[in-house]
Amino acid sequence: MKKTLKQTLFKKIKEHRPRTKRLLEEYGDVVVDQVTISQIIGGMRGLKSLVTDISYLDPEEGIRYRGFTLEEVIEGLPKPKGADMPYVEGLFYLLLTGDFPNQEEVMQVVDEFSKRRIVPRYVYEVIDSFPCCSHPMTIFSTAILTLSRESVFNRQYHAGLNKKEYWDATYEDSLNLLAKLPEIASYIYNKLYRQGPRIQSNPNLDMGANFAHMMGVAKPYDDVSRLHFIIHSDHESGNVSAHTGHLVASSLSDIYLSISAMINGLAGPLHGLANQEVLRWLHEVMDKMDNRIPTKEEMTQFVWDTLNSGQVIPGFGHAVLRKTDPRYMLQREFSLKHLPEDPIFKYADMLYQVVPDILMEHGKAKNPWPNVDAQSGVIQWHYGVTEYDFYTVLFGIGRSIGICANVIWDRALGYPLERPKSITTDMLEKIAGIKKMVETEEKTTL
Repeated sequence: MKKTLKQTLFKKIKEHRPRTKRLLEEYGDVVVDQVTISQIIGGMRGLKSLVTDISYLDPEEGIRYRGFTLEEVIEGLPKPKGADMPYVEGLFYLLLTGDFPNQEEVMQVVDEFSKRRIVPRYVYEVIDSFPCCSHPMTIFSTAILTLSRESVFNRQYHAGLNKKEYWDATYEDSLNLLAKLPEIASYIYNKLYRQGPRIQSNPNLDMGANFAHMMGVAKPYDDVSRLHFIIHSDHESGNVSAHTGHLVASSLSDIYLSISAMINGLAGPLHGLANQEVLRWLHEVMDKMDNRIPTKEEMTQFVWDTLNSGQVIPGFGHAVLRKTDPRYMLQREFSLKHLPEDPIFKYADMLYQVVPDILMEHGKAKNPWPNVDAQSGVIQWHYGVTEYDFYTVLFGIGRSIGICANVIWDRALGYPLERPKSITTDMLEKIAGIKKMVETEEKTTL
């Protein structure tokens, strides 16, 4: 009999547990990194202090899922008949196990998601209770939070669940939640932006196709959804949304509480809102150029004028990457195939051609190449999803996949409550050897 995803995962967990145990028992005192004052004050940027086997952000190759580049992931995962993009459910299988599923294995997961997709009536009532002007991320977070009453983990934990079985109940909660997210998100979209009855889900469709169906957008928006969810699903553990999900889950909060918290972190303007800011800026550029396609020379001059005025070019640069974001390139290739004549894409394409060279000459950008946000909003706009605020909800659906996979493994390996130690500014000054100097300067000033 063919193994299910859960059985395959459990085998992987049993094989992995001794590795973690040995590292703790035999090599627990080995120093991994050093902490500087700039890292402490600067948000712990670059500090190696978290563990995840789900993804790794390579500065030269971009995000790797389970060691595979995005190109390898897109190529290696099974695809629905006639589709260019793989099953999102297949990605979840890969993130959990590290193995590419075959067609039969991925269809098992598709079937599991389909069986778990029904959203309780009270969740719709909670969504309906929000005022019409509410932000979709606020509604999305609350709807997920409301589902906490369905938690298998909570029920089993209070009944006396063995620690080694925490992952199993978390796995059930994760599948139950992920299967419902497209329905919840599309219902929120319908409530806020579309008049008329909502479109019912189709149990015969995979996650990406079903979401497109419920959004009321024709092909190839099913491939847009698959691509969007896949490339946004994980990005190591240190970014705000991923770290928030890990942190909350480390207290043994259920997956609904953890993902709701993750969504709240993603909603911040310094994290998940970048794609809509890029699109808003592109529209401003088009207005300034009277909506005509500029020449390369005109765009070059515009970019220089923008930089010389002290502004930045949104969508370019990355804190870690030192080359063009592979997530950008996948979306660019999709756009070249499906929307090459779209006016907004032509502007984005022109920027891709001129900005990197200008930023290198300008000399202030460590990475002059475009990132994922430079393209994602352009595609959504082309297919009629023009409401900026909703783009972060789309991001949230994808990111939930990776966080759920991470939390399942956190529970499987028994990772403890996260509890870093903080110190005071006085302590930092003493460590830096400037405490007495600061005190002397203050006395002199007085």
